[in-house]
Amino acid sequence: MARPVTLFTGQWADLPLEKLAGSARQMGYDGLELACWGDHIDVVQAARDKTYCRRKRELLKKNKLELFAISNHLAGQLVCDPNDDARSDAFAPAKHHGDPEGKRAWAIETMKTTAKAARNLGVQVVNGFTGSPIWHLLYSFPPVSPEMIEDGYQRFADLWNPILDEFDKQGVVFGLEVHPTEIAYDIHTTRHALEAIGHRKAFGFNFDPSHLHWQFVDPVRFIDAFFDRIYHVHMKDAIRTLDGSTSILGSHLNFGDQRRGWDFRSIGRGGVDFEEIIRALNRIGYRGPLSVEWEDSGMDRIHGATESCEFVKKIDFETSRIAFDAAFDKKRGAKKKKS
Repeated sequence: MARPVTLFTGQWADLPLEKLAGSARQMGYDGLELACWGDHIDVVQAARDKTYCRRKRELLKKNKLELFAISNHLAGQLVCDPNDDARSDAFAPAKHHGDPEGKRAWAIETMKTTAKAARNLGVQVVNGFTGSPIWHLLYSFPPVSPEMIEDGYQRFADLWNPILDEFDKQGVVFGLEVHPTEIAYDIHTTRHALEAIGHRKAFGFNFDPSHLHWQFVDPVRFIDAFFDRIYHVHMKDAIRTLDGSTSILGSHLNFGDQRRGWDFRSIGRGGVDFEEIIRALNRIGYRGPLSVEWEDSGMDRIHGATESCEFVKKIDFETSRIAFDAAFDKKRGAKKKKS
């Protein structure tokens, strides 16, 4: 096995960490990527109390699990989003519901606190979302001017640079999960986001091929384009089911609805080419965990997460240290020397 295989706990936050840790070990995982919601990690407590952090790690160790990263997608989303409807209320404390700027201020401080929590937990990567002030301008009607788009990237930089200053101070990095509704959702918008913040090293990516695949973006080209910014990897699959009547935009249909033009699938059951992804990760020297983010509305999650762990361990492999024909060269060389 080339890399540890971990389970992202975001879709399992309904379970207490103690119960989930035991299940994850039984499913074959080497570690967990802890979500900062449910009871998995309280970032405020983790930032203040090293004893709390030690107990979390001891719980994982008791189940023979390691910790490589934590993730705070929910707070990160509210940093740049307009926050002007009830959808984002669920991500913030009740006292900020209905208050766009109150949610934003809370989110900014929470992401700074998450960097401190990561340091106390002994991990170097925080994954998450950034939100976007311009996602709602995706389709340019009513007409969208270039200045409006540039203002959106500047807004992102203004809001995230102070957060990234704290990440630098704590010696940790942020991995954006490039994703529709974020400031970066494909290769071109990712380049634009990096330019907006001056390519600072605190900002990189939690590579997730599923969100690229359904947009018809080649995940391998993303790895090659940002080879020095792949700070963490999600293993997640998706399938396109376009048939002439379905839409790639999802048609306002919930995940799991067979009428959708695409959906998430258990790993190995969708359209993502994980063979080429492993080869690309080997080329760039990525040695971190392969973290399963399991989502499949049509499958029992214990079954799905178990087979996903098995699939990832089977498909992962070490890169070669020698050329396959090196032995033949040695034989030829020996004959030449003898003659």
